[in-house]
Amino acid sequence: MGRDYPDPSVLGGRVGLWTSILNYLPAGRMREAAVLAEELGYGALWFGEATGREVFTGAAILLSATGRMKIATGIANIFVRDAWATNAAARTLAEAYPGRFVLGLGVSHRPLVEMRGHDYRSPLATMRSYLEDMRRARFDAVGPEREAPLLLAALGPRMLELSRELADGAHPYLVTPEHTARAREILGRGPLLAVEQGVVLCRDRAEALRLARSHLSRYLGLPNYRNSWLRQGFTEGDLAGEGSDRFVEALVAWGSEEDVRERVREHLEAGADHVCVQVITDRPERGLDREWEVLAPALLDLDG
Repeated sequence: MGRDYPDPSVLGGRVGLWTSILNYLPAGRMREAAVLAEELGYGALWFGEATGREVFTGAAILLSATGRMKIATGIANIFVRDAWATNAAARTLAEAYPGRFVLGLGVSHRPLVEMRGHDYRSPLATMRSYLEDMRRARFDAVGPEREAPLLLAALGPRMLELSRELADGAHPYLVTPEHTARAREILGRGPLLAVEQGVVLCRDRAEALRLARSHLSRYLGLPNYRNSWLRQGFTEGDLAGEGSDRFVEALVAWGSEEDVRERVREHLEAGADHVCVQVITDRPERGLDREWEVLAPALLDLDG
């Protein structure tokens, strides 16, 4: 008999938001952004962890500002804290905000890990050991009635298999609908699959590609992503310089709200349970109020 996985409803519907802008906003504006997303009808808000706010503290701020929406880490870096600390933080939030916290974990990237003085060798084995340590961790406090769903940042086959084996599913980032289809094949039925999709709301192709390239530039030097893109069928030529047009347009959807909706629909039809849409902007300090509002009617219709 196979193991039980959470119902996809724990992700807050079929479409959510992913954002990297929160670090550019003071805490008050951060809360306001979350409240707006919830008022617009989005069911989930995802955010990451690199060199900005500590992710569980950030999640607590967002959870306390909202009353319904899921708050998800995409991802919490396992090298930042030990497994017992992560287990305690996740269980604390799951108990305080029942059914509203989603824990995404990942191995991050060699440069971000080594700058902290950690050893990045064998990230897959490190993740396996970390998850096993989380299961064994003591937590001498009131626990949640239901544990937070646990997803892994997974791009390659082995991490996807580990997502199926020791977690509740996967949260791939910077992937195409074709990757989503392959991920679903590896995961099989049951494990959750929540994918990120970058978008540019701009109908001018040259400007849209400029913004998309400014977003992708920070990732082009990271081996984890480069290896993933090569597996997805791109060539070294596609990844050279600022990236080929073919590569950029495959990773970042651009155009109208309907163009964005179509790309999200492709991921859902390929097997994603949830797509978190990341609006790309070169003015993050201004927030994304307008873009989130414009997209809401087109994207939230997919939940029906």
